[in-house]
Amino acid sequence: MSTDSKKYAVNLLDTAFPMRGDLAKREPGWVAQWQAGQRYQALRQRTAGRPKFVLHDGPPYANGDIHIGHAVNKILKDIIIRSKTLAGFDAPYVPGWDCHGLPIEHQIEKLIKGDKKAIEAAPGIHQLIVAYRQQNGLDPKATRLPASVVRKLCRSYAMVQIERQKADFIRLGVLGDWDNPYLTMNYRTEADIVRTLGKIHQNGYLVQGKKPVHWCIDCGSALAEAEVEYEDKTSPAIDVGFLVADTARLATAFGLASLDGQARAVIWTTTPWTLPANQAVAVHPNLDYQLWATARGALILAAELAEGALKRYNLADGAQLLGQAKGAALDLLPLQHPFQPRQVPVILGEHVGADAGTGLVHTAPAHGLEDFQAGLKYQLAVDNPVGDDGRFIPGTPLFAGLSVWEANPKVLETLTEHDALLASEALKHSYPHCWRHKTPIIFRATSQWFIGMDTVGQDGVALRANAMRAVEHTQFFPAWGRARLEAMIGNRPDWCVSRQRNWGVPMTFFVHKETGALHPRSAELLEQVALRIEQEGIEAWFQLDAAELLGDEASQYRKLTDTLDVWFDSGSTHYAVLRQRDELKWPADLYLEGSDQHRGWFQSSMLTGCATTGRAPYDQLLTHGFVVDGQGRKMSKSLGNVIAPQKINDTLGADILRLWVAATDYSGELAISDTILKGVTESYRRLRNTIRFLLANLTDFDLARDGVAVDNLLEIDRYALAQTRALQSRLTGDLYPRYAFHHAMQDIVTFCSDDLGAFYLDILKDRLYTTAADSSARRSAQTALWHITRALLLWLQPVLCFTSDEAWAVFSGDAEDSALFHTWHALPEVAGEAELLARWSALRAVRANVNKLIEDQRVANVLGSSLQAEVDIVADAELYPLLASLGDDLKFVLIVSKVTLSAGEHTAISVRAAEAQKCERCWHWRDDVGAHAEHPTLCGRCVSNLFGDGEARAHA
Repeated sequence: MSTDSKKYAVNLLDTAFPMRGDLAKREPGWVAQWQAGQRYQALRQRTAGRPKFVLHDGPPYANGDIHIGHAVNKILKDIIIRSKTLAGFDAPYVPGWDCHGLPIEHQIEKLIKGDKKAIEAAPGIHQLIVAYRQQNGLDPKATRLPASVVRKLCRSYAMVQIERQKADFIRLGVLGDWDNPYLTMNYRTEADIVRTLGKIHQNGYLVQGKKPVHWCIDCGSALAEAEVEYEDKTSPAIDVGFLVADTARLATAFGLASLDGQARAVIWTTTPWTLPANQAVAVHPNLDYQLWATARGALILAAELAEGALKRYNLADGAQLLGQAKGAALDLLPLQHPFQPRQVPVILGEHVGADAGTGLVHTAPAHGLEDFQAGLKYQLAVDNPVGDDGRFIPGTPLFAGLSVWEANPKVLETLTEHDALLASEALKHSYPHCWRHKTPIIFRATSQWFIGMDTVGQDGVALRANAMRAVEHTQFFPAWGRARLEAMIGNRPDWCVSRQRNWGVPMTFFVHKETGALHPRSAELLEQVALRIEQEGIEAWFQLDAAELLGDEASQYRKLTDTLDVWFDSGSTHYAVLRQRDELKWPADLYLEGSDQHRGWFQSSMLTGCATTGRAPYDQLLTHGFVVDGQGRKMSKSLGNVIAPQKINDTLGADILRLWVAATDYSGELAISDTILKGVTESYRRLRNTIRFLLANLTDFDLARDGVAVDNLLEIDRYALAQTRALQSRLTGDLYPRYAFHHAMQDIVTFCSDDLGAFYLDILKDRLYTTAADSSARRSAQTALWHITRALLLWLQPVLCFTSDEAWAVFSGDAEDSALFHTWHALPEVAGEAELLARWSALRAVRANVNKLIEDQRVANVLGSSLQAEVDIVADAELYPLLASLGDDLKFVLIVSKVTLSAGEHTAISVRAAEAQKCERCWHWRDDVGAHAEHPTLCGRCVSNLFGDGEARAHA
């Protein structure tokens, strides 16, 4: 650079927007500013009066720190809320928490018992327990505390967990009414959950019955479908023979004149412990069954399974087929229970299959839902000999006092003694487990309260039919969610909503002591109780003296002690929250949760909605997948592949985590690893560098003062605006509305790296840096950049909420402003957009070819930079007019120092090194460098731009 470097300086400006984000260090400060400035409340004021968009928050459970799955969920919700706000909606976000239920109650039980890990995790709650013992003179190790104290401790524990989780959610940049969230343990919410139950009862869907339910022995309670998961378990698989009590009837069924000796109907089961409750053997009416003569007597087996079964019993050799009949011919054939003194019938059941076993199914209505339903048709006894603790009740012959698992070998021993065991082997198979304890559960019939799926309500329609209709009227993202929810609703059993626990919303009914009927004034009484719960919480019910409400009738009724399934709590929040908060509305526009919630919250919300109002409480359902590591494995501490959101926040920053969420296809599994995050960080860096370049080149620009009318912009500037408009149309008119965030981010990153960085901005640098600061050519570029920058920062606001606002403060010059306070940028219309886009697409193709040739010359050390190149183009009849129309501006588009264009039959391009001199200021190689004695190192265009009228530009 010469001694006149200052005089010859280019327009290279700086910006307050730094190159390095330092997100991990700076984001907490921005969070604090947002909270101090009450950003959420300010946003509500600004959006008041707009059309509402309500995303109802599915409440996370108030136990334990948040994990990466929580982060995905909340970030997706925040992206939607922000994008809807920018789209012109009033989009409030009220976060919530699920607070009742067994996990919290079990944590308190551990604390009371002195579990060291539990105490370390909740020292404050442990101190409350210690203090209570001291104040009431209890043994320091006393493990039995009043239920009211347990509930109080549960409430305190939940509150501590909520505050921990809340801080982590806020740190993610999630904007919401964090000062006033909804909690299912809020007194008013508890009261409205009770009212929801009352409405369902009034509508006729609440029924009482003794039915088999999922029962967790460790929980000591019934489980909902959503609380059951399936894991492998090894069980004894046994084949058991039931002696036929009427062989003459059997012979007739198989078309035989008579039958000598004994005959057995053979069942196959993996739950030997349920045999004491057997009441029948089921066959399919349309399956073919065979009667085989064997060394163990005649055996009844399904035709499709007979060969395999006989081999399993080592009876294939010498076995003789005696006859074949349909299952219907065996209906009500009497059998002898294998070890109890009673006969049981053969019954017909559509649930029987021939995929495994023998084709005959041991039926214990107390221990299986299909068994129960089949038994209803035959009025079979629902005999449940197993207590709440998973042990056979006193008086049960042979097995009293044994746990169901201890009973298995005893059953096999007993069957052997009675010559009824034909085969036994260990079988590894999928078996239902409690999702909390990870232990096997059992089916057992208990007296419970159910929401009847096929119960016809006051409107004359069964709940299942109502729910199936609601599925049809719901929009699903992704679309496959419809079939999944439809199948679950279509096949699900009645919903058992009662639980036998302390920490939960009570079923506030009075039941007649003799008849078991609900009080005839249940609706009226329930509302009186709800009013008390509003003031005192659920303790109002547990402490209530029935005489206060029933008077003289109190001696005839008892209060239900059952609590509600926790899924009923969260499933009722559409009434308890959406209908009760003025800033929200019912139904919600959207529910968004993980894919497991088709059997959980999505379903419980739909059923309570349909049972109370006849429709789902939402219009749209969005489902996201689970997070796995880079190899597709589930996150597991034992594998050491857990990536905590807190660690990402502290090392990379929440915007990196948010960008990963937005850039990943959430409809399937979301893979995350350090390598993947490095790639995301690189994408972020490209975005940040683009923003920095844009802001730097707008430092001396004011749209009102310096802006150029769109029609007067240079052609490439109009093209850049047309491209920006096209992308914005796709983003705001398609991708954001249908929640296709990964496509949106792909398009934005491509736009920044390819359309801007590698093309438009690359070409623009010469005009921005070398033309006169206030020249029309430079102001044209800045006008386009201003619109592009404003649009880009708004596009990024839903995802990169911190970076977008950081840049917005620089862009707007107002530190108190936020991109979120605005709506999508109204980009100016460009005349002839379609033609402009097509024309420049063709020009970019030519530039790509030239760039390839230049790169080859660079590799060969013929050229240094592209500006050292001179390009000769022979253009065919189609291409020549396009290139010629740019005139001398073509060299700026190709970023070379000289272009020689001529017409020819075929297009040919060649590149050579310039023989002219390099201008010290613009770096172009030109013949007129040194032509001005006063400025011997400058070319003519730089002299003109600095000291004359400036160069004329029309296209680029």
